[in-house]
Amino acid sequence: MDKAFTFKEIDTEGQQTLEAIAQAYKFNEWMYQTIVPYTQGKILEVGSGIGNISQFFLKNGQNLYVSDIRKNYCNILKERFASYPNLGDILLLDLVHPHFDKVYAKYLGYFDSVFALNVIEHIENDLLAINNSKKLLKPQGTLIILVPAYPALYNRFDEELFHYRRYTKKTLNALFEQNNITILKSFYFNVMGIPGWYISGKIQKNKTIPKNQMKIYEMFVPLFKLIDKLTLQKVGLSVVTVGRV
Repeated sequence: MDKAFTFKEIDTEGQQTLEAIAQAYKFNEWMYQTIVPYTQGKILEVGSGIGNISQFFLKNGQNLYVSDIRKNYCNILKERFASYPNLGDILLLDLVHPHFDKVYAKYLGYFDSVFALNVIEHIENDLLAINNSKKLLKPQGTLIILVPAYPALYNRFDEELFHYRRYTKKTLNALFEQNNITILKSFYFNVMGIPGWYISGKIQKNKTIPKNQMKIYEMFVPLFKLIDKLTLQKVGLSVVTVGRV
C-alpha cells in the first residue's frame, strides 16, 4: 500500500504501542522463542525500540548489539541494558542512510546474525533495507525478518504506526530473492492476533493498541501458541522469513 510518511524523531504513537506490548511478557517471550533458534554468535537487533525483545537475548547471555533510528530509544536502551556485560554496543542505525557503507563501515560483514522485527514495513525502500542488512552480515550469516502480514488487514493502526505496507510470504521472500539471499524458512506467526488487530484497528479505529486489550491477549498466549502449532504456521498476523547470505 503506497503511503507518504514524514519521519518523526519522537514517535508518540509508536512508543505508546511499544509500552503496551512491553506489558505482554509472555507474548514477547514467544516472539523471542520463535526467532532465537536461527541466531548465533554476534547478533544485531535492528530497531530495538525500548528493548521488549532485547531483554531475552541479554538475560540468556547472548552477544547482542542493539540499535534504533531514534536517539530517544537508544537512550532508553542504554539506561536499561548498560549493566549487561554481553551487550556489544548501542547503535544509532538508519538502514537506508544515503551513505550507509561509509557511516557503518565498521560493521560491514561484522555480524553472524541480524534480525529486524516489525521494522521493514516502516521503510519505503524495503529492498534497499534488506540489501543493507545483508551487508552487515558475515559470509554464511543469517538474516531474520518479521513484518505484518496481509495487505487486507491494513487499518488505522498501520497508518498511525507509519507502516508503508503489509506483506505475504511471497512478497517478503521476493525481497530476499532479489538480494540473492538463500531462504531457509518462511512461515506465519500469531494467527490469533488477526481478530484483535481487525476489530481494534478496523472496526473500533483505535490509534494505538489499548493496554487493556493487550492484557487480555497476554492471558491467552499459551493457548495461542498451541493454535499456531496446530495451524502449522500457515496463517498469522505476522510473516517471518529466515535467510542465509
